[in-house]
Amino acid sequence: MSTASLSGKTALITGSTSGIGLAIAKGLAAQGAKIMLNGFGDAAEIEKVRADLAAEHGVEVRFNGADLTKADQIEALFKDINDALGGVDILVNNAGIQFVSPIEDFPPEKWDAIIGLNLTSSFHTTRLAFPGMKAKKWGRIVNIASAHALVASPFKSAYVAAKHGLLGFTKTIALEGATFGITANAICPGYVHTPLVDKQIPDTMKARNMTREQVIKDVILAAQPTGEFVSVEDITALAVFLCSDAGKAINGAPLSIDGGWVAQ
Repeated sequence: MSTASLSGKTALITGSTSGIGLAIAKGLAAQGAKIMLNGFGDAAEIEKVRADLAAEHGVEVRFNGADLTKADQIEALFKDINDALGGVDILVNNAGIQFVSPIEDFPPEKWDAIIGLNLTSSFHTTRLAFPGMKAKKWGRIVNIASAHALVASPFKSAYVAAKHGLLGFTKTIALEGATFGITANAICPGYVHTPLVDKQIPDTMKARNMTREQVIKDVILAAQPTGEFVSVEDITALAVFLCSDAGKAINGAPLSIDGGWVAQ
């Protein structure tokens, strides 16, 4: 759609070597944006993803493997983007991890890691992106939050706390950027069939004394009235819309995409 043309814009998508982040990177590249990928994984596989994305859409695609739990590495990532791609116009804060455990057994180091990556890293990326966006009088910040930014589930204390915090942070960004042509919104997906969801199934099996099939049917999909996973394509379409001119009046909003979960 012509209203979503992002030619000349540069997008940084954190956690974009797989799952939701990679899908959004592909969606933004399809609209003409230059892409900076970030995340962990096998170097050869990441290079193939980078090269394929550049070839398919005819845009510049780079990769930086900065560890987003380390502020100095985030600063180095932004120096790389500023030098190579002219700064960040679109910031998608997507990187995240999960851990499932009762509070009394929750390892403090896991709490710190989840808050660090799922919340604090978004502060650092935003503070570094904001000056350039303000100077250009244009910017789009899309935070991938969760239904858990709006409601809670047991055994996910750190994740729920981080995502609630991310939504509050999103609203503050929206207010500070409103007069500079910058929007900030939080996409709040329900359960999406990604590697992150797959990885938490064994922990949930243990915490709830359930089989894998029971966890998927009675825990994961029970929360979603549709009885279906949200697709990465659904989330990508919404993210691309928010980055387009058509989405410019949407600001500071939690946007649920969860099959009706939080309507209950």
